[in-house]
Amino acid sequence: MTTESTSVPPSPGPWPTAGQAFGLVSLAQRRGTTDRLALPRRPARRRRSGAGPLVAVDCLAVLAAASLLSAAHHDARLLLPIAALVLVLDGHGGLYRPAAHARVLDELPALASRAGVAWCLAAAGVAAYAPALAIGPLRLCAAYGTHVAVACLVRAVLLARRRRVAREHPRSALVVGGAGAARRFAAAAAQHPEYGLRPVGIVGVPEQGGASRTAREAGLPVLTTTEEIHRAVIQNSVCEAVFLDDDPGLVTLFQHYGCTTWRVGGERQTGPMGEHLWGYARHRIVPLGERRGLTAKRALDIVLAAPALALALPVLLLCALAVRLSDGPGVLFRQERVGQHGRHFTLLKFRTLRPSDDTESATRWNVAGDRRMSAAGSFLRKSSLDELPQLWNVLRGDMSLVGPRPERPYFVAQFSKIHAGYAARHRMPVGLTGLAQVHGLRGDTSIEDRCRFDNHYIDHWSLWQDVCILLRTAAGLVRPTGS
Repeated sequence: MTTESTSVPPSPGPWPTAGQAFGLVSLAQRRGTTDRLALPRRPARRRRSGAGPLVAVDCLAVLAAASLLSAAHHDARLLLPIAALVLVLDGHGGLYRPAAHARVLDELPALASRAGVAWCLAAAGVAAYAPALAIGPLRLCAAYGTHVAVACLVRAVLLARRRRVAREHPRSALVVGGAGAARRFAAAAAQHPEYGLRPVGIVGVPEQGGASRTAREAGLPVLTTTEEIHRAVIQNSVCEAVFLDDDPGLVTLFQHYGCTTWRVGGERQTGPMGEHLWGYARHRIVPLGERRGLTAKRALDIVLAAPALALALPVLLLCALAVRLSDGPGVLFRQERVGQHGRHFTLLKFRTLRPSDDTESATRWNVAGDRRMSAAGSFLRKSSLDELPQLWNVLRGDMSLVGPRPERPYFVAQFSKIHAGYAARHRMPVGLTGLAQVHGLRGDTSIEDRCRFDNHYIDHWSLWQDVCILLRTAAGLVRPTGS
């Protein structure tokens, strides 16, 4: 259990808000529901990726290159693997998702290096398995050069067409940030339509004086509530949301609308010069549902939690016996917690302290040092053995092995009013351990720091990161500090 040393508001509030950094109105719950985050909806739109013509270009380049080889090398058993390898390499490198202003010279190193890898592997494979058909160095270089030349020439035509379409039909966008910075970015986007962006509004707090007034004079309204955002998205067919400041809650809201979300600034780059808009570095904020490996995350949970629960059975029995002897009946403690998307679930722990009533259990923040805690309960908490029954929550799907730690509804409501982005932690399944915990944010530590770590984990999630956090958690068990 984690905490913060600041005081907690005395009474529970509404469900977590989105975009609190900009003073936005709470996202209201749907009538008749009490445990799920409700967001305003608009009809979903499928965004065409435009990858088909670029895929066809790569296939054409392979065929053109193969025409320089002997007739034996036109066998589909050779050409299909080369084409497949090129498609995989170029797809993984993001070459089928070029920026609206992309030019073929920017892509040349990536295209040439991937084509070289594909043809060298093909030549090595032919030499190893069919020496009689080995591709000579001169023919290999000619095929490689032809591939690169055809790919670059045809892509240059397609990219020029994409730039023309982007200029003539820019996509409506909302800019999220302080009115002054957002106004400057919106002005740059409006003056340079070749980037395919047409700002139609600013999401932020109205400022006293010039910034907001200038934005309105330029025809850009400043939106300050979720109702205004919803209306603007529908009326203007908003397709893009550009973030100058971090606000995970608003990112979730715009992704829910089907908008492409971008972060302006930061250090991440894509491609030789990076994705940018008139010098403003930007990268796409990928929705959680589009990320690869989320099924593997659940599989990892099952594969590790099931045997861990079986192996820990003797320890579980000893812990249960210790609790029974020291504190009496009721060895398991059940408590309502908030999980992914605001769903409530019952979390299991070994009982380390018997609260005086349900209100104390639901609203008391920290019981460390409570004189009512027995020696067995104190040991279980310091060693984190009281958390072992949550392996069953993982198997049930209430939790994951790695993710933001779940909290009680009372405190979720309070922290969501105090800390911007706290509600956005619920985009991901809650976890037995997490990035915040392996950085020592347990016990009486800052909720704001935890919130920042949790959202960073979600925004940069990968299966390997989960494995690393699990290994660091296991290493940390040799120096337990309690929860």
